[in-house]
Amino acid sequence: MGPGPTTLICLASQTLQLFPVPCPLDAQSESWAGVAKRYLAKLSSVGSISEEETCEKLKGLIQRQVQMCKRNLEVMDSVRRGAQLAIEECQYQFRNRRWNCSTLDSLPVFGKVVTQGTREAAFVYAISSAGVAFAVTRACSSGELEKCGCDRTVHGVSPQGFQWSGCSDNIAYGVAFSQSFVDVRERSKGASSSRALMNLHNNEAGRKVGHALKEKFDGATEVEPRRVGSSRALVPRNAQFKPHTDEDLVYLEPSPDFCEQDMRSGVLGTRGRTCNKTSKAIDGCELLCCGRGFHTAQVELAERCSCKFHWCCFVKCRQCQRLVELHTCR
Repeated sequence: MGPGPTTLICLASQTLQLFPVPCPLDAQSESWAGVAKRYLAKLSSVGSISEEETCEKLKGLIQRQVQMCKRNLEVMDSVRRGAQLAIEECQYQFRNRRWNCSTLDSLPVFGKVVTQGTREAAFVYAISSAGVAFAVTRACSSGELEKCGCDRTVHGVSPQGFQWSGCSDNIAYGVAFSQSFVDVRERSKGASSSRALMNLHNNEAGRKVGHALKEKFDGATEVEPRRVGSSRALVPRNAQFKPHTDEDLVYLEPSPDFCEQDMRSGVLGTRGRTCNKTSKAIDGCELLCCGRGFHTAQVELAERCSCKFHWCCFVKCRQCQRLVELHTCR
């Protein structure tokens, strides 16, 4: 995924709700996972989750999740780290697009976009779902958790006949914990609502293809619920599209264009965003500014220059000023 934060896996539950915040909106339209994502930006200020009493204070969890929290206290800090990674990765991947996964001081943190069944919500669910599994997996392999360790099943024989084995990442444990903790709210409702089906699908897709989620976002499939036998399933809304796989993202509603601010829908708009005057892609001023035009200003940047290596062993640089053109959307 380039120079951005490493790809993620599971979700940072209501760890965030140690703060006095309102409870979820409509439980039918927004799972505990979606509510948790509202407070991701505040995770860095949450203390360590080391006592069972803390689990009781995490508003929005259903009882089974509280019980899991109490039984897995040592894992909860990894869940918290996974949420932090998720928001960083989301913002890195979408930094040049109209929707840039920005967080707000108000609630919900990502805006109301994640409460709607759009492809943006699909990505947030998947990347968050990709966040805890990664963090829990790494905590296992680094020896931080007593309940799990390395995956010792990974071994083989080299062409020269040498047998090898090692401390491989325990992906199975990270994914299993993600499935148990993140999905339980949706499954407790019988996964009968269209949004529950969408959330569960995207949670699992995130756990399977975290490294390719950005590409999956652009190729997400618009779906609708239909009765298949005795259960409901999500099928492509357009019959001409091929069926989606378990690794594809799916969404129920088309996205807004994100051009103009609409706080009722959680859309911030692109006014004031920095754009690239020479680019013809989505980060270019024409597309990012939605045809409204852009302002150009001369800005003085301070940067390091004339750096020299001194024996031994440090680098000394001068501070230089450089004038650059900055383009921002009208």
